[in-house]
Amino acid sequence: MAEDFKDPRDVEWHPRRRLDLVGHQTAEQKLLAAHQSGRLHHAWLLAGNRGIGKATLAYRFARFLLARPGDRRDGLNVDPGAQAAHWMATGAHPDLLVIERGVDIKTKKIKTGIAVDDARTVAEFFARTSASGGYRVAVVDATDDLNTQSANALLKIIEEPPEKSIFLLVSHNAGALLRTIRSRCIRLDMQPLTEGETLSVLHGLPPVAGEVEDKLRQAASLSQGSPGRALDLVGSKGAQIFSRLQSHGRFPTAKAAEIALSFGARETAEDFAVFCDLFVNWMGEQARERALAGGGAELAKAHDEIVYSLRQADALNLDRRQTVADALLKLDEALKAS
Repeated sequence: MAEDFKDPRDVEWHPRRRLDLVGHQTAEQKLLAAHQSGRLHHAWLLAGNRGIGKATLAYRFARFLLARPGDRRDGLNVDPGAQAAHWMATGAHPDLLVIERGVDIKTKKIKTGIAVDDARTVAEFFARTSASGGYRVAVVDATDDLNTQSANALLKIIEEPPEKSIFLLVSHNAGALLRTIRSRCIRLDMQPLTEGETLSVLHGLPPVAGEVEDKLRQAASLSQGSPGRALDLVGSKGAQIFSRLQSHGRFPTAKAAEIALSFGARETAEDFAVFCDLFVNWMGEQARERALAGGGAELAKAHDEIVYSLRQADALNLDRRQTVADALLKLDEALKAS
């Protein structure tokens, strides 16, 4: 890696540095019980939506194992002053391997996926003797970034794991992972946090610690239980525009134009992307609710057409105002028909 490259993921609130975990008590207790049983399975698949705390739990359990614990009454907590905690925070623990997207030295950008060579380092890692004489842990963050070759390279080691080796696989879409890998893992399904829990996590994140409480609450309410997503929404103009949209039950021409005009020169492509993501997810929820009630065919059709038009606007750099106005009018027509 180039010496002057600063990995944007290496922030002070990175999951490997977070000693606490908000929510997910059930998943944590399952891991603790498995360890205390003396028959800890070697591979765990932490599955759930992006940004809800899966990686934080993976590092938390890894820290617990690497601190060489006995029977404990304080869950997976580890003394912040423990050597294992310090080494993990600095990314220097000799018995921890993190498999994630690497950095392209030439472009100084994070690669789009986990390369096969990165996955093969797992075999080299587990071939070494544990520095502490205890567990060796590999965290894969996330399996969604594996390609066919890197997934198969990882599978070879998971199929025949060395003694006292633990795999913690973080997955945002577990169904897309190789079936042969899934079949060798114990799956832990992690649920989105409550709005209150999400807000609690935001209060502890340095980037937004000084933000106005109303902005934090708005982000938490729109995040669908994902603190990671909420962090992206705090202060986002796209999120603010969507909140205004939500305040209207219908979108006649005047309201559609008013909301669409919010996208001026100051709103960035990222703002538009945030708005589109929130809007599309919200429409999907509305369509599902009506479908469960025995209707919603027109809304489902409008959803698909609007998703296509928003993608076209982004890909072809079309007029955002007109695209949003057209989408809202189409949605209004579908709501009337439903």
